[in-house]
Amino acid sequence: MNQTEPLRPSSQAPAPQPLTFYGETIASRILLGTALYPSPHIMSEAVRASGAGIVTVSLRREQARGRTGQRFLDLIRALSVRLLPNTAGCRTAREAVTTAEMARELLDTDWIKLEVIANDDTLQPDVFGLAEAAEELVKRGFKVFPYMTEDLSVADRLIAAGCRVLMPWGSPIGTGRGLANPQAIKTLRAYYPDVPIVIDAGIGAPSHAAQALEMGCDAVLLNTAVARAQDPVRMAAAFAAAIDAGRSAYEAGLIQPSDRAQPSTPVAGTPFFDLGPDGPGSKPL
Repeated sequence: MNQTEPLRPSSQAPAPQPLTFYGETIASRILLGTALYPSPHIMSEAVRASGAGIVTVSLRREQARGRTGQRFLDLIRALSVRLLPNTAGCRTAREAVTTAEMARELLDTDWIKLEVIANDDTLQPDVFGLAEAAEELVKRGFKVFPYMTEDLSVADRLIAAGCRVLMPWGSPIGTGRGLANPQAIKTLRAYYPDVPIVIDAGIGAPSHAAQALEMGCDAVLLNTAVARAQDPVRMAAAFAAAIDAGRSAYEAGLIQPSDRAQPSTPVAGTPFFDLGPDGPGSKPL
């Protein structure tokens, strides 16, 4: 090898494990929201830059737009991504079920991101209404993506109801605080190793997303952190790189943190470790 030739990353690295929701394989581990962007054009470019395979759409928001709603949906469909309608704004299980039925009829999909909000300040999920709505929607043939807290008991209820995806918040929607309770996320991962876990809210920086993937979460759903960035397209690309890195690190196997220092080269730092009293090769002192 030419001594001046720089080393290059191996091209033989294994491909990331596929991500599957309800039997459908998705190429990207980013789910992207479509609200709050400066313009539809910037939203489209951000979706492309992120590589997202799934985008969320609020049915109520599109209804409120009147005739522009159809043009917006045409724009989304031109991106060749999977639509995941949501029940944003619903306060009761009954409202959420009705909205999901309308979304299925309008958008021709049985996927639904289920939101039942309990508090206007924190936008915390109403976990009781969430479980009630999830149970009813599963009975009606929906494939439910529930926006939930990170509580294990809530996850148990949702899994028992028939949900095959968990979407715990990292922190409240739009706060950008990252993972407020990483230990609870670890617990969910440990209890449900085969259920896809998507961090749904609170991610504010690419490092937050990387942390979630390093912990074994399967994907991240983003909106505000990208849409409200000074340059949404560039931020979308930054998140894509961070999520790829986080997942690769998880699959490569991170070392366990230690409270005690451990030398990376055990003999390093021992002066003249290979020198005995009679010089190199003799028994060390």
